[in-house]
Amino acid sequence: MIEKWVPAISSYAANVDFIFDLIFYIVIVFWFVLVQAVFLWLVVRYRKRDGVRAQYISGELAHEKKWISYPHYLVLLCDVVILVAAIRVWYIVKQDMPPTDETVRIVAQQWAWSFVHAGADGRLDTPDDIRTVDDLHLQVGKTYEFKLESRDVIHSFSVPVFRLKQDAIPGRVVTGWFKPIATGEHDIQCAEICGFGHGLMPGRIVIETPEAHVAWIASHGPSGAGE
Repeated sequence: MIEKWVPAISSYAANVDFIFDLIFYIVIVFWFVLVQAVFLWLVVRYRKRDGVRAQYISGELAHEKKWISYPHYLVLLCDVVILVAAIRVWYIVKQDMPPTDETVRIVAQQWAWSFVHAGADGRLDTPDDIRTVDDLHLQVGKTYEFKLESRDVIHSFSVPVFRLKQDAIPGRVVTGWFKPIATGEHDIQCAEICGFGHGLMPGRIVIETPEAHVAWIASHGPSGAGE
């Protein structure tokens, strides 16, 4: 359901959305409807009637305890279903990193994003690297490894359309991956309060066709005019 409001632009975004949808349907569609139906039935079934005395129910008898034990077991079952599904998605996003085509370096600081792209050779940390501020250029359909760093305090690299949020920790290089599956321009946000200018460090991801991305690299390389 979330994809109706926020596009799913990474290869694993649909997996993350599945967890949100699963929780929504279990909590809202199943539990809310079930509980409200039981409450309504109890209100009607045990409503006040003339000539009928109210009963005191202690909840200690076996047939009375089922109103507690059965829902309890059902909640545990729902939790197990969500946990199993979430573990599967965790491994897809965090553990089983696929072979990557390219690496980008993402550096957070108060209050901006710096990016280092591979140049025409497709390799990072070579003379033709391309450095940008607040703009990350990617090629659609290419799998990227990212290396996330922070120069000062804790930040959080958040790309809602990727369903990605990863903390940037000072003194550490945090790795991860993403694969954009559609072209377009989308927001980058810092999702961790990082000081006075926290709300003033938006970034932008530009996802381009292979031809447009090659042209962008050529125009921003050592001999390009856009450096």
